[in-house]
Amino acid sequence: QVQLVESGGALVQAGGSLRLSCANSGRTINNYAMGWFRQAPGKEREFVAAINWSGGDTAYADSVKGRFTISRDDAKNTVYLQMNTLKPEDTAVYYCAARKYYLRTTSDSIDGYNYWGQGTQVTVSS
Repeated sequence: QVQLVESGGALVQAGGSLRLSCANSGRTINNYAMGWFRQAPGKEREFVAAINWSGGDTAYADSVKGRFTISRDDAKNTVYLQMNTLKPEDTAVYYCAARKYYLRTTSDSIDGYNYWGQGTQVTVSS
């Protein structure tokens, strides 16, 4: 069973940094491809970053490339999203997601994920 819980969201000034964490309180996340999405008020949920089952492949939305880094620590059953040089347009609820066990590659599609956390709020002030 996959039960994802995000943490680390906060209010931060533009130019600052945050690290989001996504822990699986159910079974291990080993061998699961994982992703981060975000949803701003009045907007659709959008892809942010993804990592494959081994951590050897990652993918990023163009809007965060070079500023955000996704990583995983399977020993801690946790996926991270390091966010640097934050901008007001990064303000959103950030969601962690996991693909089905046998789908081990990255995906930038919401439909590619089967398990979702409850989200954590990130607010970037100008």
